[in-house]
Amino acid sequence: MYAQQFYYRGEVKDESDKMIPYASIVQQSTGYLFKTGSSGNYGILSNIKQDTFIYSMDGYVKQKIAVNADNYTSVKLKRTPASSRRDKLSSLTKDLGREDQKDWFTGDETYASLLENHFVNAKKFPSTGLSPNVDRASYSNIRRFISMKSYVPPDAVRIEEMLNYFNLNYEEPDAGQDFKIQTKLGGCPWNNESQLFFIDLSARKLNLDSLPPSNLVFLIDISGSMDMPNRLPLLKSAFRLLVNNLREKDTVSVVVYGGISGVMLSAASGNDKEKIIKVIDELEPGGFTPGESGIKLAYNVAKKHFIKNGNNRVILATDGDFNVGLKTESELDSLISRERESGIYLTCLGVGMGNYKDSKIQTLAEKGNGNFAYLDNFKEAEKVLLKEFTQMLYSVADDVVMNVVFNPEYVKEYRLIGFDNKVGVLKDTLATVEGGEIGSGHSMMAMFEIIPTELNKGAIRDSYTNGKFVEIKLTYQLPGQLKENTFVKTGYFQFTPFERLDKCYRFSTSISMFGALLRNSTFIKNTSFEDIIKIGEAASNSNDLIQKEFIALVQDAKKLYSKVKKKRNGTE
Repeated sequence: MYAQQFYYRGEVKDESDKMIPYASIVQQSTGYLFKTGSSGNYGILSNIKQDTFIYSMDGYVKQKIAVNADNYTSVKLKRTPASSRRDKLSSLTKDLGREDQKDWFTGDETYASLLENHFVNAKKFPSTGLSPNVDRASYSNIRRFISMKSYVPPDAVRIEEMLNYFNLNYEEPDAGQDFKIQTKLGGCPWNNESQLFFIDLSARKLNLDSLPPSNLVFLIDISGSMDMPNRLPLLKSAFRLLVNNLREKDTVSVVVYGGISGVMLSAASGNDKEKIIKVIDELEPGGFTPGESGIKLAYNVAKKHFIKNGNNRVILATDGDFNVGLKTESELDSLISRERESGIYLTCLGVGMGNYKDSKIQTLAEKGNGNFAYLDNFKEAEKVLLKEFTQMLYSVADDVVMNVVFNPEYVKEYRLIGFDNKVGVLKDTLATVEGGEIGSGHSMMAMFEIIPTELNKGAIRDSYTNGKFVEIKLTYQLPGQLKENTFVKTGYFQFTPFERLDKCYRFSTSISMFGALLRNSTFIKNTSFEDIIKIGEAASNSNDLIQKEFIALVQDAKKLYSKVKKKRNGTE
């Protein structure tokens, strides 16, 4: 006999009666997490008629409400008091207030969580900051959606991570330097009145022979939701690859959480590869996902075997389905933030997840002074944990913040491409830029769209190249040190037509255009997939399989999205 089904219906609003899309709803009897839809409404099936639900959203006070399935529930969330909030941003323009940003928030967005950066007046606000990092999860997640012939949720698109994926144009820093910065100003293919400004950041490569010993804790989700080929079996294959890179002086512990949380292996030497792999191979999925208890246990193990001046890191591998312990999410976040101060890093490996779970794991990686990769197949696992092993697991610098100051004589307005912030965080007047972690040998490309001044246009006509265009300042800490270091680069005005730019900059442009098109950006209205393919093919390296795959991915997206366009045209 089947249990009777009850249906809870309701809505979540803010204090001004505006609906809140994608607010979190936790059902207390089961611990399951639900979300309001894009309109702020929700519907939840349950086996019991009365229950308690916890409603929450970044920037709002959490509410716990007893609910009856017979009644429609309208929940009103209050904004978190400003004094209690310390939100973290991906980018921040100095002194740019809410009044100046009010036009950014107009219109009804299908996905309202991330807000695309808009143009900023360079004379009023010449300085903007951003958080460099090695995260690249967004690209492989996009690839998964398209390979499944599924449309990509705009919120899953983070252009800076798409650019990170390709590690373009790496150049070794000068002797004694941690970084090298190259800049380039060129034409803009989607707007002849605009320019593109590129900042190419390369971090030094650590000497493999002298890398410090590693104390690694594999924290592996073995809950029931991991019982799919692209989840736990894929992670097992990924960790086998990682183990093959280990040395005698490295140690590995294995902590699991699911039906149980426990230590399956404690501080085994990197030489004991068979022993480590045997433990990994014997893992079986089952049970709920007590993410909080698993993370606490993993950090305790990492602290127990802490190596002074070593690489101490928890590697969390999960589909992100934290369905137990969600009532203590704030405690989990504060735990991660505290542990970063102890010198323990957090690397997150995501598998099989959707956009909302992806966002949660990304947040944990940021708070844990770490990085995040998404493994959609074995080839990606090989790329991340074998070929890019040192970039992911060995930090060159922590808490890296890049501050960019434009010269308003040449720049009328600028728009940072990527590094978009959540709407709730962006509205917080106390929010600051979250410093990122940069790994060994990593190259990061940052891009701005520039609206030039008349002086700028005249300098192009006159081939003038001596004017100061920008000053870029990096602030960072070396691993295990508290001293703040700085690296400064001054860029001078020198314009290059788009078709004459080096291939790495043109290929980066095609990547950013692809991301913008998937995000339904208002700034590239006249761009098509065919435009992206044309630029990408002309700029790609025919011997680079990853770049060739990108062209094929755009072609697949073109076929997928053209079906939507044809359908819409047919109904008009």
